[in-house]
Amino acid sequence: MSGSPLRRAALAVPALLLVTVLTGCSDGDSPSDAVRKAASAAGRATEAWSSATAEAGRRFDEIKGGVDAKDAVKLGTPSAGGDGRATVEVTVRNDSDSAKTFAVQVDFTDKGGNRLDAVVVTVPDVPAGGSGKGTARSNRDLGGEIGAEVGRAVRY
Repeated sequence: MSGSPLRRAALAVPALLLVTVLTGCSDGDSPSDAVRKAASAAGRATEAWSSATAEAGRRFDEIKGGVDAKDAVKLGTPSAGGDGRATVEVTVRNDSDSAKTFAVQVDFTDKGGNRLDAVVVTVPDVPAGGSGKGTARSNRDLGGEIGAEVGRAVRY
């Protein structure tokens, strides 16, 4: 699904509501109760995503003179820790002629590609012609199958 994260979230809410209604209700909930609960959960997820991306945006806004470095970043395979928070190894490659610091936004996704969380990891003092590593850790328990994508990256 393409478009902004908010647009994707806006499209996901009706789908979530439809699935909830079609799969029925439990514990004596009426269809309207189930829809209200699903909408509430979807709203919390959208709010968490918006908050995480806003924080990532603030971190990138603080960087002056950064150069796009998204092509210099590789992510490992995400895994969940004992607390349910997802982690993924971030490897950056510095092709410049001096030591640089990298800021990488990692977007954690569900198996459908929907974004669940965003974090920024900083990999400092990467030597010229060398590489560096860091670990991105989700802000909260994400549960289920988790993927990871590079949202953006800068070298400075």
